[in-house]
Amino acid sequence: MISKNRSARGQAGFSLMELLVALVILALVMGVVGPRVIGYLSRAKSQTADVQIENIKASLDMFLLDVGRYPTAEEGLSALIEPVLAAPGWAGPYLDEDTVPADPWGNAYRFEVEGGMKAKVYSLGRDGAEGGEGEDADIGL
Repeated sequence: MISKNRSARGQAGFSLMELLVALVILALVMGVVGPRVIGYLSRAKSQTADVQIENIKASLDMFLLDVGRYPTAEEGLSALIEPVLAAPGWAGPYLDEDTVPADPWGNAYRFEVEGGMKAKVYSLGRDGAEGGEGEDADIGL
């Protein structure tokens, strides 16, 4: 008795046209939303780099307070994690991680000491080269 009623009303389900309309609507929404999401992701990477640089700078300041100097170019940022023999007073590790974090694009952060009393930590951005705009821009300079 149930099968007779179904055949009288037509079959339940979606037609091919309804499915195509739904797919077109989804494609239009993704065409509008997709570029915005990609923009948010690139901005998030730059913001992550900013936060990591500030964290490393704070760790360098703690190193300076304990040792009386910033790490040398030879010691590098790894002096924040591993004890330095030539640095009496070292009370690290100064970073929570087991290794110095890489920037969000997988490159090592650059570290320079200017005049012995000013540390500069920066990332060269996505392209790994000086200068650039957007996601390729240098961060921390």
